[in-house]
Amino acid sequence: MSINSRFAVAVHILALLALEGRPLSSKYIAGSVNTNPVVIRRILSLLSKAGFVDTQLGVEGGSTLARPAETITLLEVYNVSEQGQLFALHSNQPNPLCPCGRNIKPTLLTVFQKAEAALEGILAEATIADVVQDIEAQVQSQL
Repeated sequence: MSINSRFAVAVHILALLALEGRPLSSKYIAGSVNTNPVVIRRILSLLSKAGFVDTQLGVEGGSTLARPAETITLLEVYNVSEQGQLFALHSNQPNPLCPCGRNIKPTLLTVFQKAEAALEGILAEATIADVVQDIEAQVQSQL
């Protein structure tokens, strides 16, 4: 099972744009994330379509935040960067003759819905500005 890191990379990109405060190339951003610029451009495209990022082409171009960091919640970024449910049921049908197999799906669905609601609540309260503030505090503590 693999874990999708698109959300983490999207937050990294937005935080870097907020910290730098100037247009950044996908190559520069890729250097910070330590990934290929093509990956960055794909995620920048998602962020641009959502209205979080503006991108200018050309020598003087690059990407910048389209909105203040204080107005971009992590829930918004999560919703743009991730598709599908956070949790999924097993693809095989459980044994209907087993009491556990017969009843596991509705039980798990209830737990999954509560967990997703809790996650969404936490992400809705946090902004890119909060992430930047924490990064800056960590940098200061390392000096």
